[in-house]
Amino acid sequence: RAERAMAGAVADGGEVWCSVSEDPGAALRERGAGGGGTAGGGIAASGTVGDKLDHSEWGIPAAYGQAAGSSATKTNPFSLVSAELAAVASRLRGSVASEAPPLATAASYFFREGAEGKRFRPTVLLLMASALNPLGAPALRSEGALEVRRRQQRIAEITEMIHVASLLHDDVLDDAAERRSQPSVNQKMGNKLAILGGDFLLARASVALAQLRDPDVIAMLARVIEHLVTGEVMQMTASEDRRCSLEYYKRKTYYKTASLLANSSRAVAALGGLGEAASQNAYAYGKHVGLAFQFVDDHLDFTASSALLGKPAGNDLRQGIATAPVLFAAEEHKELLPLIRRKFAQPGDAERALELVGRSEGLERTQQLAEDHAAVAVEALKRLPLPEGEGVGSVVRTEAALAREALVEITRRVLERKR
Repeated sequence: RAERAMAGAVADGGEVWCSVSEDPGAALRERGAGGGGTAGGGIAASGTVGDKLDHSEWGIPAAYGQAAGSSATKTNPFSLVSAELAAVASRLRGSVASEAPPLATAASYFFREGAEGKRFRPTVLLLMASALNPLGAPALRSEGALEVRRRQQRIAEITEMIHVASLLHDDVLDDAAERRSQPSVNQKMGNKLAILGGDFLLARASVALAQLRDPDVIAMLARVIEHLVTGEVMQMTASEDRRCSLEYYKRKTYYKTASLLANSSRAVAALGGLGEAASQNAYAYGKHVGLAFQFVDDHLDFTASSALLGKPAGNDLRQGIATAPVLFAAEEHKELLPLIRRKFAQPGDAERALELVGRSEGLERTQQLAEDHAAVAVEALKRLPLPEGEGVGSVVRTEAALAREALVEITRRVLERKR
């Protein structure tokens, strides 16, 4: 599979990776418009238990649609799902207990209050759940609908466990001293505990995934772990020519960054029972917003300060990695190519690369690439099925509409972020 990845023809859950250099929307349009299904498809309709249940552990608002109607939440995606985010964070902190306290400390390092980071991925997944399977008025919520939401929340938790595990492992591989404006786990506790902490999180994520008892969803998230490893190996073992290839870099970026959000979004849709078209368009949204996120990261590595980033600026160059701005700049300044091939290893290479990127359109083209992928992500949102059918009330439609608006807003924030 790794060989096929490097040849650029990996089948990813039925979808062959396609070049996105010229038209990132092509693959999406070829699949045709998504749709079909009604919100709540595959959800048991019996037993309206809304007000009788204690939702505190799950953070499910008592009146989601009414609370979402304020102007503040319309423009703040994180506020719209704040209660669910808090519940997810609380369960994550409780999920990493271990008989070996140092192991629990390493695994929970980035789940501590104030150290959770942007919470971008769980926010996207919780909003996707509301867009696809809105709960509606409390008195009309069925136990089946609430169970679907709980399972979708589990995907948000599993995704964060996989993501943090990858951070722990990446920091060891990169010998990183800092993460999220704090000492990295490997710096604070040593490489061995950082690696074991990441392994422990992957094990806990695997148990949580198995408990969902959905083979398709298990395969989706297991594939993500395979992709993370494949992407890292692609980065470590790339030939000199492949280090200079923008297409190769984009494939590697999908595996290392975008696959997690793409397949987690697909899993949320699959658990909602809305059919393959909804799952494919949820996947497309996650894939393209994930790629946009990374290309903005590439841009910020050249333009933001270390204090803002929470890690050293210019870190990729120091690691010998040519990201999108450098690869675009190399199309204008061919003298960059030998620097890329030798991983900026000679004295003055990194400084010269910085200078040439600044004299090129590399940063502007990277930002445009991010914007192109963000536009495709928004188009995928438009293809998601809308709540319809007899009995679908205004609260349900409002919740779904606000969640979609919030996903558009979070996509815009990805492009405009400064850290």
